Amino acid sequence: METIVVFGLGLIGGSMALALKNENRMLIGVDNNETNANKALELGIVNRLGTLQDVANADVVIVAVPVNFAPELTLKVLDLINPKTLVFDVGSVKSAICKAVKNHPKRINFVAAHPIAGTEYSGPEAAFKQLFINKKNIICESNKSGNIFLKKALNLFDALQMTTTFMEAKAHDRHIAYVSHLSHISSFMLGKTVLEIEKDEKSIFTMAGSGFASTVRLSKSSPSTWTPIFIQNKDNILKSLEEYIKNLNQFKELLKQEAEADLYKSMKSTHHLKNILSEIK
Repeated sequence: METIVVFGLGLIGGSMALALKNENRMLIGVDNNETNANKALELGIVNRLGTLQDVANADVVIVAVPVNFAPELTLKVLDLINPKTLVFDVGSVKSAICKAVKNHPKRINFVAAHPIAGTEYSGPEAAFKQLFINKKNIICESNKSGNIFLKKALNLFDALQMTTTFMEAKAHDRHIAYVSHLSHISSFMLGKTVLEIEKDEKSIFTMAGSGFASTVRLSKSSPSTWTPIFIQNKDNILKSLEEYIKNLNQFKELLKQEAEADLYKSMKSTHHLKNILSEIK
C-alpha cells in the first residue's frame, strides 16, 4: 500500500487527498489547526491523522501549507524522508521555496509544483475531489528534480486530470502576480471600497447584480492564506499594482474630460482577452 502524507488539510491539500485516495493508498493528514485536522478525519478526507515523523515511511509527501511556512517545513521533511520518497509543494509562489531547498542533499526528491485550482472557500469543508479536473499545473525548476521523482509527480498530476507545463520559478512568480495575485487584490479592494462608501449594507445587496458578485467573489478568499502570498511575491505584485493603478488613473482622467472616444478605445482594447481565454480549457 502506498503511503501519502499531506501537510495542510484545507481546500488544496484536502481536495488532493480526496482525489488521490483509494483502496491502495493510505492518506495520512497533518495540520497544526486541530479543528481542521479533526474535521478532515471526520469527513473521510484522510485515513488517519499523523505527525512530521510519519514522513520517514512515506512514499509521497504533499506540502499544502501557507507559503510562509512551506520552505521551513519542506526542509524538515527532506531531512526525514527515505531516499525513495517524492516530496512536492503546491504553493502559488515558487522562488522562495526553490531557493530554500536548492542545496539540500535530497533536492532531487523535491518537485516544485503549483496546481492552478481553487475556489473562494477554505478549510477541509471546502475540499472536493473534482477540484483539479482539467486545470493547469506548473512545475518549476524541473531540471533540479530527479527523473524518477519528476515522473512520479507527473503521474500523480495526470491522475488528478491536470495538464502540466514547465517554467522557471522567477518567471512563474512574475506572471502569476498579474493573472492571479493582482486579481485577488482587485477583488479585496473593490469590496473594501464599496463597503466603506456604502454604509447601508442592505442597499448594496439590493442593487448588486451578477457583475458585482462575480468581481468580488475572490474577496471571500481566506486572508490568512493570501497575506503571506502577497508578501512573499511582493516585488512582482508591486510592479503589477503600479501598472494597474496607472491604467486606473488614466481612465479617471479620460472620464473627467468626458473623452468618449478614448474611453471607448480603452475598454475595447481589452476585448481580445475573450479570444485568449476561450482557448484556455
